Amino acid sequence: MTAPDSHSPVQRCVVVTGASSGIGKASAEAFARMGWHVIGTGRDPERSAAAEASLRALAPPGGRVDFLRGDFAEMADVRRVAAEIAQLTDRVHVLVNNAGGLRDGLYTSSEGLEWTFAANHLAPFLLTRELMPLLERASETSAPGTVRVIAVSSLGHMQCSAMHWDDLMMRDDFAAGPAYCQAKLANLLFTRELNRRVEGRGIVAQAMHPGKVGSNFSSHGEASLQAYMATQNLITPEQPARTIVWLATAPDAGKHGGRYFYDLAEEEAAPQALDDEAAARLWRESERMLESVDA
Repeated sequence: MTAPDSHSPVQRCVVVTGASSGIGKASAEAFARMGWHVIGTGRDPERSAAAEASLRALAPPGGRVDFLRGDFAEMADVRRVAAEIAQLTDRVHVLVNNAGGLRDGLYTSSEGLEWTFAANHLAPFLLTRELMPLLERASETSAPGTVRVIAVSSLGHMQCSAMHWDDLMMRDDFAAGPAYCQAKLANLLFTRELNRRVEGRGIVAQAMHPGKVGSNFSSHGEASLQAYMATQNLITPEQPARTIVWLATAPDAGKHGGRYFYDLAEEEAAPQALDDEAAARLWRESERMLESVDA
């Protein structure tokens, strides 16, 4: 891939996972309107195709949209998507790890991983690791703090008092809600440790929670969750998307990484999400789990 002309501005590139609907799609639409090179990912072929078409229609002249398909409960798909991204661009300025969700029971991927932990934590962990050379390349030609990794977490992390270290996939006593809350705690611990590792390279990692959003988030969840969500006053996906774009672009969001935001403002995460020892341990455990999949 040829290097950009040193006399022309480099088009900023954003990768948004789970961009076929909901928060991810609304965020990708905002970046497309801004003329960024938007690379979206999605699992469902029909929703992905529709999202790709709408993004292309929004992009101004000079804007660029690419859309990749992959099931992020499968680590082989995550690796393939990362390789395809590297064929589309030589640098990524912002990575939005948004894809995830929850299920109505215990589901296992073809690689033997529990779906909730795999899709919500291991997939963004692996994708970020695989795209790190592209993030580092972007940071070489960008102002410090303008290359960013953003995690979409949840208030649900407060319902998990600690990681289940002896059984991270919670197979021994699985319950869909607690499994999701643990995965969202993992998002915050990952962001904390990631920022510690990359802040010296001009890259910043931040996390946010979107609030209760009207989307297809709960469509595969338990009936009780779907009934609960139906009674709530839900916000549109555009509201949390505004915070994601702000985290990607605002000068203040490029300082002091490892923080947690909601609606354009910093929030206090639960104490268990601020545990540096747990964050480092989760990183080691995640590496070990991915090695077992590769073996």
